[in-house]
Amino acid sequence: MGLHLATFSIVGHCPRSSMLGVAVSTAVPAVGALCPHVKAGVGAVSTQSWVNPYLAIDALQLMERGAPGPEALEQVLAADDGADLRQIGVVDAQGHSASWSGDGCTSWYGHITEENFAVQGNMLVGEATLTAMAEAFRDSASLDLAERLLLALEAGNSAGGDKRGKQSAALRVHHTEDYPWLDLRVDEHPQPVAELRRVYTIAKLQLLPFVAGMPKRGQPAGSLSESVTEMLLAPPPNRPGGGGSAP
Repeated sequence: MGLHLATFSIVGHCPRSSMLGVAVSTAVPAVGALCPHVKAGVGAVSTQSWVNPYLAIDALQLMERGAPGPEALEQVLAADDGADLRQIGVVDAQGHSASWSGDGCTSWYGHITEENFAVQGNMLVGEATLTAMAEAFRDSASLDLAERLLLALEAGNSAGGDKRGKQSAALRVHHTEDYPWLDLRVDEHPQPVAELRRVYTIAKLQLLPFVAGMPKRGQPAGSLSESVTEMLLAPPPNRPGGGGSAP
Protein backbone atom coordinates (compact mmCIF):
# COMPACT_ATOMS: atom_id res chain seq x y z
CA MET A 1 0.00 0.00 0.00
CA GLY A 2 2.90 2.34 0.65
CA LEU A 3 4.27 4.44 3.48
CA HIS A 4 1.86 6.61 5.47
CA LEU A 5 3.27 10.11 5.88
CA ALA A 6 1.16 12.48 7.95
CA THR A 7 2.52 15.60 6.38
CA PHE A 8 2.00 19.28 5.73
CA SER A 9 3.42 20.76 2.56
CA ILE A 10 3.30 23.60 0.06
CA VAL A 11 3.99 23.47 -3.66
CA GLY A 12 4.72 26.85 -5.22
CA HIS A 13 5.53 28.70 -8.43
CA CYS A 14 7.10 32.15 -8.76
CA PRO A 15 5.82 33.98 -11.88
CA ARG A 16 8.65 36.50 -11.57
CA SER A 17 11.57 34.03 -11.63
CA SER A 18 9.77 30.93 -13.01
CA MET A 19 11.12 28.91 -10.07
CA LEU A 20 9.13 25.92 -8.83
CA GLY A 21 9.45 24.24 -5.47
CA VAL A 22 8.15 22.27 -2.50
CA ALA A 23 8.53 22.66 1.26
CA VAL A 24 7.36 19.82 3.48
CA SER A 25 7.57 18.48 7.04
CA THR A 26 6.40 15.34 8.81
CA ALA A 27 6.92 13.11 11.87
CA VAL A 28 8.70 10.39 9.86
CA PRO A 29 12.41 10.39 8.90
CA ALA A 30 13.67 11.64 5.53
CA VAL A 31 10.53 13.24 4.09
CA GLY A 32 12.66 14.92 1.42
CA ALA A 33 13.50 11.58 -0.14
CA LEU A 34 9.89 10.61 -0.88
CA CYS A 35 7.41 13.48 -1.01
CA PRO A 36 8.78 16.46 -3.03
CA HIS A 37 9.16 16.15 -6.79
CA VAL A 38 10.07 19.09 -9.05
CA LYS A 39 11.04 19.58 -12.69
CA ALA A 40 12.28 22.92 -13.99
CA GLY A 41 9.87 24.57 -16.41
CA VAL A 42 7.25 21.87 -15.77
CA GLY A 43 5.85 21.70 -12.25
CA ALA A 44 6.15 20.81 -8.58
CA VAL A 45 4.37 18.01 -6.72
CA SER A 46 4.13 16.78 -3.12
CA THR A 47 2.78 13.25 -2.68
CA GLN A 48 1.85 12.24 0.87
CA SER A 49 -0.47 10.28 3.21
CA TRP A 50 -0.11 6.67 1.89
CA VAL A 51 2.72 7.81 -0.38
CA ASN A 52 2.74 6.76 -4.02
CA PRO A 53 5.76 8.46 -5.66
CA TYR A 54 4.56 7.39 -9.09
CA LEU A 55 1.66 9.81 -8.80
CA ALA A 56 4.18 12.64 -8.71
CA ILE A 57 6.48 11.12 -11.33
CA ASP A 58 3.64 10.46 -13.75
CA ALA A 59 1.98 13.84 -13.13
CA LEU A 60 5.23 15.63 -13.99
CA GLN A 61 5.53 13.58 -17.17
CA LEU A 62 1.99 14.54 -18.18
CA MET A 63 2.68 18.22 -17.44
CA GLU A 64 5.87 18.03 -19.49
CA ARG A 65 3.76 16.80 -22.41
CA GLY A 66 1.48 19.81 -22.05
CA ALA A 67 -1.25 18.82 -19.58
CA PRO A 68 -2.13 21.56 -17.06
CA GLY A 69 -1.42 20.65 -13.45
CA PRO A 70 -5.07 20.04 -12.47
CA GLU A 71 -5.63 17.79 -15.49
CA ALA A 72 -2.43 15.84 -14.80
CA LEU A 73 -3.53 15.27 -11.21
CA GLU A 74 -6.96 14.07 -12.33
CA GLN A 75 -5.41 11.59 -14.77
CA VAL A 76 -2.96 10.00 -12.33
CA LEU A 77 -5.61 9.65 -9.63
CA ALA A 78 -7.99 7.98 -12.07
CA ALA A 79 -5.39 5.27 -12.64
CA ASP A 80 -4.66 4.71 -8.91
CA ASP A 81 -6.70 2.06 -7.08
CA GLY A 82 -5.64 3.59 -3.76
CA ALA A 83 -6.68 7.17 -4.55
CA ASP A 84 -8.83 7.43 -1.42
CA LEU A 85 -5.68 6.96 0.69
CA ARG A 86 -3.61 9.58 -1.13
CA GLN A 87 -2.97 13.24 -0.63
CA ILE A 88 -1.18 15.21 -3.31
CA GLY A 89 -0.65 18.82 -4.36
CA VAL A 90 0.54 20.07 -7.74
CA VAL A 91 1.40 23.37 -9.40
CA ASP A 92 2.52 23.76 -13.00
CA ALA A 93 4.83 26.27 -14.66
CA GLN A 94 1.89 28.52 -15.52
CA GLY A 95 0.78 28.67 -11.88
CA HIS A 96 -2.22 26.35 -12.24
CA SER A 97 -2.62 24.43 -8.98
CA ALA A 98 -4.68 21.54 -7.65
CA SER A 99 -4.81 19.26 -4.60
CA TRP A 100 -6.44 15.99 -3.69
CA SER A 101 -7.20 14.67 -0.20
CA GLY A 102 -8.78 11.22 -0.26
CA ASP A 103 -11.44 10.24 2.24
CA GLY A 104 -9.03 7.66 3.67
CA CYS A 105 -6.58 10.31 4.90
CA THR A 106 -6.20 10.62 8.67
CA SER A 107 -7.94 13.58 10.31
CA TRP A 108 -7.48 16.43 10.43
CA TYR A 109 -6.81 16.65 6.70
CA GLY A 110 -7.50 19.13 3.92
CA HIS A 111 -6.02 21.48 1.34
CA ILE A 112 -6.11 25.03 -0.02
CA THR A 113 -5.41 25.81 -3.68
CA GLU A 114 -4.89 29.22 -5.27
CA GLU A 115 -3.00 30.62 -8.22
CA ASN A 116 0.71 29.72 -7.99
CA PHE A 117 0.47 27.52 -4.88
CA ALA A 118 -1.29 24.71 -3.05
CA VAL A 119 -1.04 23.69 0.61
CA GLN A 120 -2.14 20.31 1.93
CA GLY A 121 -1.85 18.28 5.11
CA ASN A 122 -3.15 15.25 6.96
CA MET A 123 -3.02 14.01 10.57
CA LEU A 124 -2.75 17.67 11.55
CA VAL A 125 -3.59 19.39 14.81
CA GLY A 126 -6.19 21.33 12.83
CA GLU A 127 -7.14 23.54 9.90
CA ALA A 128 -5.09 26.46 11.28
CA THR A 129 -1.90 24.83 9.95
CA LEU A 130 -2.99 25.20 6.32
CA THR A 131 -4.62 28.60 6.81
CA ALA A 132 -1.38 29.97 8.27
CA MET A 133 0.69 28.49 5.45
CA ALA A 134 -1.50 30.01 2.75
CA GLU A 135 -1.46 33.40 4.44
CA ALA A 136 2.33 33.38 4.79
CA PHE A 137 2.79 32.56 1.12
CA ARG A 138 0.33 35.22 -0.03
CA ASP A 139 1.88 37.89 2.17
CA SER A 140 5.46 37.32 0.94
CA ALA A 141 5.01 37.76 -2.82
CA SER A 142 7.98 40.16 -3.09
CA LEU A 143 10.45 37.57 -1.78
CA ASP A 144 12.29 34.74 -3.56
CA LEU A 145 10.39 31.46 -3.85
CA ALA A 146 12.62 29.48 -1.47
CA GLU A 147 12.12 32.06 1.28
CA ARG A 148 8.35 32.11 0.69
CA LEU A 149 8.09 28.32 0.87
CA LEU A 150 10.11 28.19 4.06
CA LEU A 151 8.06 31.00 5.63
CA ALA A 152 4.91 29.03 4.82
CA LEU A 153 6.35 25.88 6.38
CA GLU A 154 7.35 27.81 9.50
CA ALA A 155 3.87 29.30 9.75
CA GLY A 156 2.26 25.86 9.49
CA ASN A 157 4.64 24.46 12.06
CA SER A 158 3.87 27.28 14.50
CA ALA A 159 0.13 26.79 13.98
CA GLY A 160 0.26 23.13 15.03
CA GLY A 161 1.61 20.98 12.19
CA ASP A 162 1.66 17.18 12.53
CA LYS A 163 -0.27 16.16 15.68
CA ARG A 164 2.22 13.34 16.41
CA GLY A 165 5.17 15.74 16.66
CA LYS A 166 8.14 16.59 14.45
CA GLN A 167 10.97 14.68 12.80
CA SER A 168 11.99 15.75 9.27
CA ALA A 169 11.63 18.63 6.81
CA ALA A 170 12.77 19.49 3.30
CA LEU A 171 12.98 22.38 0.85
CA ARG A 172 13.47 21.70 -2.87
CA VAL A 173 13.53 24.40 -5.56
CA HIS A 174 14.32 24.19 -9.27
CA HIS A 175 15.10 27.11 -11.57
CA THR A 176 16.25 26.65 -15.17
CA GLU A 177 18.39 23.51 -15.03
CA ASP A 178 17.59 19.81 -14.70
CA TYR A 179 19.44 19.72 -11.37
CA PRO A 180 18.03 21.48 -8.28
CA TRP A 181 18.80 25.11 -7.55
CA LEU A 182 18.34 24.18 -3.89
CA ASP A 183 17.69 20.81 -2.24
CA LEU A 184 17.92 20.89 1.57
CA ARG A 185 16.88 18.10 3.91
CA VAL A 186 16.68 17.63 7.65
CA ASP A 187 16.20 13.89 7.95
CA GLU A 188 15.87 13.38 11.73
CA HIS A 189 15.72 16.23 14.24
CA PRO A 190 13.53 17.25 17.22
CA GLN A 191 12.90 20.66 15.59
CA PRO A 192 13.27 19.95 11.86
CA VAL A 193 11.70 23.17 10.54
CA ALA A 194 13.93 25.36 12.73
CA GLU A 195 16.95 23.30 11.68
CA LEU A 196 15.92 23.66 8.04
CA ARG A 197 15.92 27.44 8.50
CA ARG A 198 19.45 27.27 9.97
CA VAL A 199 20.72 25.16 7.08
CA TYR A 200 18.99 27.42 4.54
CA THR A 201 20.63 30.51 6.06
CA ILE A 202 24.07 28.95 5.58
CA ALA A 203 23.21 27.58 2.12
CA LYS A 204 22.29 31.07 0.87
CA LEU A 205 25.78 32.27 1.76
CA GLN A 206 27.87 29.22 0.89
CA LEU A 207 25.96 26.95 -1.51
CA LEU A 208 23.97 29.23 -3.82
CA PRO A 209 27.03 31.22 -4.98
CA PHE A 210 28.58 27.87 -5.96
CA VAL A 211 25.41 26.69 -7.74
CA ALA A 212 25.31 29.99 -9.67
CA GLY A 213 28.69 29.11 -11.20
CA MET A 214 27.92 25.49 -12.03
CA PRO A 215 27.67 24.35 -15.66
CA LYS A 216 24.41 25.23 -17.42
CA ARG A 217 22.91 23.95 -20.65
CA GLY A 218 24.83 25.78 -23.37
CA GLN A 219 27.53 26.79 -20.87
CA PRO A 220 29.17 23.45 -20.06
CA ALA A 221 32.34 24.87 -18.50
CA GLY A 222 30.74 26.86 -15.69
CA SER A 223 32.56 29.65 -13.91
CA LEU A 224 33.26 30.48 -10.25
CA SER A 225 34.44 33.90 -9.15
CA GLU A 226 37.69 34.20 -7.22
CA SER A 227 35.81 35.22 -4.09
CA VAL A 228 33.56 32.13 -4.21
CA THR A 229 36.57 29.87 -4.80
CA GLU A 230 38.41 31.41 -1.84
CA MET A 231 35.34 30.99 0.37
CA LEU A 232 34.96 27.32 -0.48
CA LEU A 233 38.65 26.64 0.17
CA ALA A 234 38.24 27.93 3.73
CA PRO A 235 37.13 25.60 6.58
CA PRO A 236 33.34 25.78 7.05
CA PRO A 237 33.50 27.66 10.40
CA ASN A 238 35.53 30.39 8.67
CA ARG A 239 33.02 30.97 5.88
CA PRO A 240 30.16 33.49 5.89
CA GLY A 241 27.47 32.17 8.25
CA GLY A 242 29.80 29.57 9.76
CA GLY A 243 28.57 26.00 9.89
CA GLY A 244 30.35 22.68 9.98
CA SER A 245 33.01 21.96 12.57
CA ALA A 246 36.59 23.07 12.93
CA PRO A 247 39.26 20.72 11.56
